[in-house]
Amino acid sequence: MSNFLPTTLATSPHVKRKVDVRMIMRHVVYALLPLVAYATYLFGLCAFAVILVTTMGAFLTEYVYNRITKRDQTIGDFSALITGILLGLTLPPSFPLWMAFMGGLISIILGKMIFGGLGYNPFNPALVGRAFLQTAFPASITTWTATLHPDRFHAFPHSTWTLPFMAPMVDGMAGATPLSAFKFEKTVTSVQDLFLGGVSGSLGETSTVLILLCGLYLAMRKFLDWRIPVGVLASAAILAAVLHGINPIYPTALFTLCSGGLMLGAVFMATDMVSSPVTPLAVWVYSAFIGGLVVVIRIWGGLPEGVMYVILLANAITPLLNRWMRPRVYGTGRKP
Repeated sequence: MSNFLPTTLATSPHVKRKVDVRMIMRHVVYALLPLVAYATYLFGLCAFAVILVTTMGAFLTEYVYNRITKRDQTIGDFSALITGILLGLTLPPSFPLWMAFMGGLISIILGKMIFGGLGYNPFNPALVGRAFLQTAFPASITTWTATLHPDRFHAFPHSTWTLPFMAPMVDGMAGATPLSAFKFEKTVTSVQDLFLGGVSGSLGETSTVLILLCGLYLAMRKFLDWRIPVGVLASAAILAAVLHGINPIYPTALFTLCSGGLMLGAVFMATDMVSSPVTPLAVWVYSAFIGGLVVVIRIWGGLPEGVMYVILLANAITPLLNRWMRPRVYGTGRKP
């Protein structure tokens, strides 16, 4: 009889959390639900309808694609649900529903499935869909409605029900978003309004404090790399503060952080586990690249906002960052 206990040989890690993709995605959905609820409160039923349709577009597209290609169904991992919700949060409240459905379809097909599905996509799928909509329907995606309209729970804007390939009927605009007002009219929106919400814009960029709280929930659950939003926001704030100190005509750091889609992008878009870097130094470089370039585009670019394009560009260089900034193996010398 042997005196040795049974031994199992395995590679590290030897202590593992009981966490899988489905669980992580489910908690991301939990973190997004308050943003959906607040957008519905501010803009009414049309906001909920836009998010619902983008989610249906993403969900049904992934289901049908898997059936056609005879792959295992992956709709149960919540990733398509997250893509649809995030895409909806980047759109204006009165966005035509057929366009919203197209955005969900493109997000899944071009942003995810053609690369092999979840885990292989080099770009954030929701931003791929948003980029398509920005290019295909520039007028509709820059049409904004007022918050807290008295009929928001009883009626839809006419543009919501626009038939496919028909020009939407615009029946109410709230004017420019805070970024547009600052860039083209030199009008500064109250930072308190930006921080607490209640300004015109996309569905997910209305309340800075709510986005921070939702991101904090994910960070505390360790389902979000806190270094990415911290690096993005810190680099944007530092560059904005320096430029404002040089010339007060440029926006302040606080206005830069609280306006537009920077906060939503930093917390929920740039932190995508598949399309963001994994090595420590690469994460900081990736974050600083996003934050700094957003400020540059906002000030000197032709568009008032550039978060979407910057994150997609950062996704494109992520493989290079991971390759060039690998940690040095302990006990080995630096490369000559």
